[in-house]
Amino acid sequence: MRMRRFIGFALFLLILPNAAQAADVSGIPHIRDANQVTIGNTRIRLAGSDAPGRDQLCLNANGERWSCGVAAHDALVARASDKNWTCRIQRTDRFGRSVAKCEADGEDIAQWLVKTGWALAYVRFSRVYEPEDQAARAAKVGLWSGAFIAPWEWRVRNKKAGTLGAIKPTPETLPILFASASGAVAPSPACRIKGNVNRSGVCIYHTPESRWYAKIKMRVSKGTRWFCSKEEAEAAGCRETRR
Repeated sequence: MRMRRFIGFALFLLILPNAAQAADVSGIPHIRDANQVTIGNTRIRLAGSDAPGRDQLCLNANGERWSCGVAAHDALVARASDKNWTCRIQRTDRFGRSVAKCEADGEDIAQWLVKTGWALAYVRFSRVYEPEDQAARAAKVGLWSGAFIAPWEWRVRNKKAGTLGAIKPTPETLPILFASASGAVAPSPACRIKGNVNRSGVCIYHTPESRWYAKIKMRVSKGTRWFCSKEEAEAAGCRETRR
């Protein structure tokens, strides 16, 4: 019996290093937005930061409508899309994504996003990037140059959410911050899922394969918006159409 226990413990020690290595994912990323990437078959959500999805709208420094989510995505693509990333997985979220700290050529990606104002410190889960968040706010860089709603507030359309940034929206421009980059054309080729609110007040999303997809008319209005993924739609409280 003691010999069996010893052998079992020895095997555990042999397996342990491999298990630790399995927590790392490396490769060239496919950048979905400034929050999410895919490396191989692993969907990764950056830990410690929160950035606008590609459908979020902000105001720029001149108080004009700005597709800030697309801008944040494009900034990350320009910075690190061709570099080899190494991601240390911390946990799995409720959407099945691996929440991870990622580095590219030794640079902490989430830290860079917060420092340059393309993301906020996600203090609900971690305060590690608070100094970078405060510095970006003071320097009025990235999102902080105009006006915006915190991404976690925007996703659920919290009407009580306060605005952030260097400028104060007017009564005419404030509704833009609660809208999405809706219109007759999707804000980007990757954001083609349509969301609308039915007569019962339920948010429904439709993929291009859905029966009613072509009949959903998109415009900048409450309850009608584009999503970039099913996970994003479900995080906003929507369910997939049953037809």
